[in-house]
Amino acid sequence: MRLRSARPGRQEEGARLAASGAAILTVYDCQIMGQFRLLAHPLWVNLLVLVPLALYFAWRNRGIQISWRQFLFATIFSVAFGFVEAAVAVYLSAAADLLPGYTGTLSEVQRLAKATPPETLSISQFPESLLEVEVLREAATIVMLVSVALLAASKARERCAVFLWTFALWDVSYYAGLWATIRWPTSLIDFDLLFLIPEPWIAQVWFPLLVSVLTLVAVGFSIRQARI
Repeated sequence: MRLRSARPGRQEEGARLAASGAAILTVYDCQIMGQFRLLAHPLWVNLLVLVPLALYFAWRNRGIQISWRQFLFATIFSVAFGFVEAAVAVYLSAAADLLPGYTGTLSEVQRLAKATPPETLSISQFPESLLEVEVLREAATIVMLVSVALLAASKARERCAVFLWTFALWDVSYYAGLWATIRWPTSLIDFDLLFLIPEPWIAQVWFPLLVSVLTLVAVGFSIRQARI
């Protein structure tokens, strides 16, 4: 889900909870709009940057014993699934009336995305019904990615590697799909609502892309061709 151009500021005005008990959008002060922000929210999310490094050092001796063929099919799935995720984000934005020009053509949506000031695209309220569905969809997404990993490998180490590989590619493909369709994000410092589980993860777009790229590098350097 995208938090289009909503900018964390010095004061967090609050957050509301959906009936399902899932954490919902937080409305932020927009005084630092357009500025680089180093830390994601909540603070523990920033620790994800250390995961690829830790895994690389854990795997560097034995490596990942899996064939490139298995990784190829996992790659194809994750790229396609990332575009599906992007399409869902577009539908949600349109359903919440946060996507100017969505009743027209994609070129019209893209034109308006460039012409509309960022302030008019901020989310101040999102329908609770859609947020409840979004929480369930996020959980289903993780189940699907885990299932692919379980099918692609037989050992825990390789399954973990496949999961991280597919998750990272899915994430990169998601942002690529959004930009290709509706020209968002407009920059790497646009803010995004990454997840709602267990609470809202909010960061600038560069952060999840950095974590994903580091993960791909760590897994890629750890792969050792298996004779399958």
